[in-house]
Amino acid sequence: QVQLAESGGGWVQPGGSLRLSCAASGVTFSVYRMSWYRQAPGKERELVARIFGASGITNYQYSVKGRFTIFRDNAKNLVYLQMNSLKPEDTAVYYCNANRVERGIPSDYWGQGTQVTVSS
Repeated sequence: QVQLAESGGGWVQPGGSLRLSCAASGVTFSVYRMSWYRQAPGKERELVARIFGASGITNYQYSVKGRFTIFRDNAKNLVYLQMNSLKPEDTAVYYCNANRVERGIPSDYWGQGTQVTVSS
């Protein structure tokens, strides 16, 4: 059974930093594209950052470029989101996602989410 478990959320003042972690189990982690999404109250879930399994290529939402870094440790089945220079508008529930398409069949898994609150 595939499980994704996020941790590392919490409260931080504007300008502060947090590191989110996502531990994956039940999957061949290295072949999955791993992503962080977030959902703020009253808003749709949006992609924050993505990292591909084989190449390590990363993509970022424009609003977090230069502030957030996604990286992974395939040996430990972990993906991280380092968040620096946090802003109040970064407040949201952050979700870890694992995705792959094999022979045209998608596999898509989500964690339960972790709350990040940025306020003074």
